[in-house]
Amino acid sequence: MNIAEMICDAGVVGAGGAGFPTHAKINAAAPEYVIANGAECEPLLRVDQQVMEFHADEVVEGLRLIMSHTKAKLGVIALKDHYEGAIAALKRSLSGSGDIGLHVMRSCYPAGDEQQIVYEVSGRVVPTGGIPLDVGAVVSNVSTLMNVAEGSRHVPVTEKYVTVGGAVRNPATVKAPIGISMKRLLEAAGGTTGECRYIIGGPCMGSVVSDADIPVTKTTGGLIAIPEGHPLLHKKSDQINMQLIKAVCCQCSLCTQMCPRNSLGLRVEPHKAMRSLAQGVDLLNGINGVFSCCDCGICTYYACNFGLKPSKVMGRLKAGLQKAGVKPKKEVYTETDRGFDTKKLPTSRLIHRLGIGEYDVPAPFDERLVETDAVRIPLKMHIGAPSKPTVSVGQMVRKGELIADIPKGALGARVHASICGTVTDVTDEYMEIKV
Repeated sequence: MNIAEMICDAGVVGAGGAGFPTHAKINAAAPEYVIANGAECEPLLRVDQQVMEFHADEVVEGLRLIMSHTKAKLGVIALKDHYEGAIAALKRSLSGSGDIGLHVMRSCYPAGDEQQIVYEVSGRVVPTGGIPLDVGAVVSNVSTLMNVAEGSRHVPVTEKYVTVGGAVRNPATVKAPIGISMKRLLEAAGGTTGECRYIIGGPCMGSVVSDADIPVTKTTGGLIAIPEGHPLLHKKSDQINMQLIKAVCCQCSLCTQMCPRNSLGLRVEPHKAMRSLAQGVDLLNGINGVFSCCDCGICTYYACNFGLKPSKVMGRLKAGLQKAGVKPKKEVYTETDRGFDTKKLPTSRLIHRLGIGEYDVPAPFDERLVETDAVRIPLKMHIGAPSKPTVSVGQMVRKGELIADIPKGALGARVHASICGTVTDVTDEYMEIKV
């Protein structure tokens, strides 16, 4: 059994948020680079930097396994310069290695964006509609690589590290069973300091929910409590005020100038999208660049001085194109902006603009598993088809036991029990296990 088969059995998927089944990704043609993404894009999140610090050997082991399987020439671990503990730990693990190096970056947002990482490391731009392999790279999150190492020892993915932060009494990065309610994680962090809503993920690209009684998945990286009435919640709302756009947007183009994907030459132009939506006509001079918007939100959270929401407009246009069956063409429109480095947004400035400086505090790593007597495990925590249950209501299962498999001939990921107990409910969307 090769490493791809082992990690398929273990149910390993991209832990950084995308959830692409890792066994399928590494069975691609031989890349030049395998890049470990440890830059952790979002403010306040602490998972990846602490995984690298406290599990450096497993991260390096997972990287080597993928390099060996894909026959890649070089391995690179990309991370931020203030991750001093992680840098020291990785240097110890890499002592004497000539085929793996560190790429240390400034703390800028969105440093952890996959296309930014590829350009930082290789100087190559992934085209609109393309993937890193188009320019000779495979990218894996460092938590994914840790799971790859575990999978090589036949240990399935049953747990996830999650940063619990924001308006909680004791911010922490905890180890959570897959399927545990996020309410339980809030309790583990001492509870909230007041009435809050919750961001699943990071402050910029995460989704807002009113009730935290939802399960942790293989891709959950953060649970951020934000007080009711905080301006960030308004900015994250999907509501778009058309009258305000028509009256206020002056086409200053700062949103486009600050766009990191536009700086890569991918023709992402939020100011033109704003004008197009306001006037009801296509003023984008070609729509392909819309597909390269990564929803980082810089245009909304930082660039727009009028409080408009260019990223939400881009998202609406992209969704409309996809619904109409329009697909992106692989292309890089122009050369990388000569001011690429000077346009990088320092994370500290973004934190100040978001008004979350008081929450930018350590979230200590806690290796103790958060206890629970029940989990609700989603059957689709990955790109591809939902997994198919292999157990039924009333059946006893043990932690690590296969409970849902990949549909025949489909792209998917296996799912395993994260606690020992009895299966109490099975639906097309989830499986519930209670102690």
